[in-house]
Amino acid sequence: MKTILELLEARLVAALERAQIEVPEGFPIKVVPAQDVRHGDYQANAAMALAKRLKMNPRELAQQVLEALDVEGLATLEVAGPGFINFTITESAWSDKVAALFHDERMGVSLVEEPQNIVVDFSAPNVAKPMHVGHIRSTIIGDSLSRIAGFLGHKVITDNHIGDWGTQFGMVIYGWKNMLDQSAIDADPLQELLRIYRAVNSLCKEDPSIKDTCREELVKLQQGDAENFKIWEQCVEVSKIGLNKIYDRLDVSFDHWLGESYYNQALAPLVKALVHEGLARESDGALCVFSGEAMPPKQDPFKEKREGEWVDFPMIVRKKDGGFNYATTDIATVDYRLNEWNAHKVWYVVDARQSLHFQQLFDVSKRRGCGAELEHVSFGTILGKDGKPLKTRDGDLPQLADVLDDAIKASAAVLEEKSGHLPQDEKDELAKLIGIGSVKFTELSHHRSSDYIFDLDKMVALQGDTAPYLQYSYVRVQSIFRKLEEELALDPAAVKVSEAGEVNLARTLAKYGEVLPTVLDGLKPNILSSYLLDLAKAFHSFFEACPVLKSEGEQRNSRLILCATTGKVLKHGLSLLGIQVPERM
Repeated sequence: MKTILELLEARLVAALERAQIEVPEGFPIKVVPAQDVRHGDYQANAAMALAKRLKMNPRELAQQVLEALDVEGLATLEVAGPGFINFTITESAWSDKVAALFHDERMGVSLVEEPQNIVVDFSAPNVAKPMHVGHIRSTIIGDSLSRIAGFLGHKVITDNHIGDWGTQFGMVIYGWKNMLDQSAIDADPLQELLRIYRAVNSLCKEDPSIKDTCREELVKLQQGDAENFKIWEQCVEVSKIGLNKIYDRLDVSFDHWLGESYYNQALAPLVKALVHEGLARESDGALCVFSGEAMPPKQDPFKEKREGEWVDFPMIVRKKDGGFNYATTDIATVDYRLNEWNAHKVWYVVDARQSLHFQQLFDVSKRRGCGAELEHVSFGTILGKDGKPLKTRDGDLPQLADVLDDAIKASAAVLEEKSGHLPQDEKDELAKLIGIGSVKFTELSHHRSSDYIFDLDKMVALQGDTAPYLQYSYVRVQSIFRKLEEELALDPAAVKVSEAGEVNLARTLAKYGEVLPTVLDGLKPNILSSYLLDLAKAFHSFFEACPVLKSEGEQRNSRLILCATTGKVLKHGLSLLGIQVPERM
């Protein structure tokens, strides 16, 4: 189904041809939503942009285009200002659009013409440690982008590139051998692994000999010692069980869990290839990749300024002791995703502090012939009410499980006040649904590059730009249909949109198919969040101004179809953000 915007753009292109106005090859002919609906629903500035090139008066050119435009039954036209063409959609066109949306399973959202294989690398916690509040952003942003890209028709491959191989395992293995509580590891594996890690870390600070022993345990693991390798496997397995408890609560899943260890066997051949390709060379006993000298030093991720001079800042791919690091692993991971998954795009949903690493990784990959589009989907920091990075009283990052528990408790308190009449088991389920949804929507309603303050009271409020407000909006739609005395057979062919509240809601519903694809331009889920808030506000304004159940005949039919379509779009849009809706609150 074509959007109204697409229909207008097609009519505009045809009008330019009909008016015999020469349009340079590749020149964009765009129609955009009007900023102020008092001047129309859509607007085009093509005449103004073309007039400059053709050395014509923009208003005169716009008038020529307008006279050639065939929008009968779709819109009325006017030339405004220095040469804008304004389109005001007719009531009959809005009516037709609502009727079409009512039956359309895709709610006006077209599939992409050229679907691509998109790998989304997100969440990626470290094994043997519980997820903390810092994992919220990567997990929720990555999941939402995956859902949206998949709905638009791309083949999405999600990969949880967990940190399951590193120096921490020397201490974990020592702790496993000497202080493991088996009942605790069975009950809550991640907490027990964290406990022994912290305990051994403290011992290492007190006794250097224990630190040496931990280092020996790590070397034994890296050399394939059977006992240590079995302990490592058990650590990974129980960690996944613990991590999946969190992912289940968040309704997040992955196609693959290919952690750092998956690429161990590829690292030595990879470094050999980097040397052979002339990309890596020895420096102070290590093997490093240096600048390709193809860009100015200020833009070169392999350069840094020291004492007023630009000097080399290489990427180490093999350390002095012969060991490899996560940079080496990340290059091998790019190779795998290209060769095994035929990736056209790879999105790395990782916080902004890793930007330099990804600039180097992408540059190395490009120099090695990588044709895929690699993108760092960076994000900012979650702050406490004091405006500083969110931490516990002990100075640690709050654990993600605790954050979710707190959100559910806060939701339960609101529900007790507003929905005390509901059965307790239903209130408990509602609290989970609203609490988790509140955490997700707070994340996804902000531009991902911005920091935001984590304020539970605001997050779970029924008023304001919150998940509960959107969930309540859906519930309000459902309550209309529950109040019907009998089930009605709604007739979309009889839809007639005329009053201001109806037109505004129809206009907003029609924009779902226009807005959703733009989320992937810059990878910004907050665009969808903003749209859903606009839709909910349009619905509430409509509901207050246009009685639904008290209306009759054709008007009642039309308003019920508007309500049903609103509910469908709200539910679907929230599902793409990973947020569920209740049927009543």
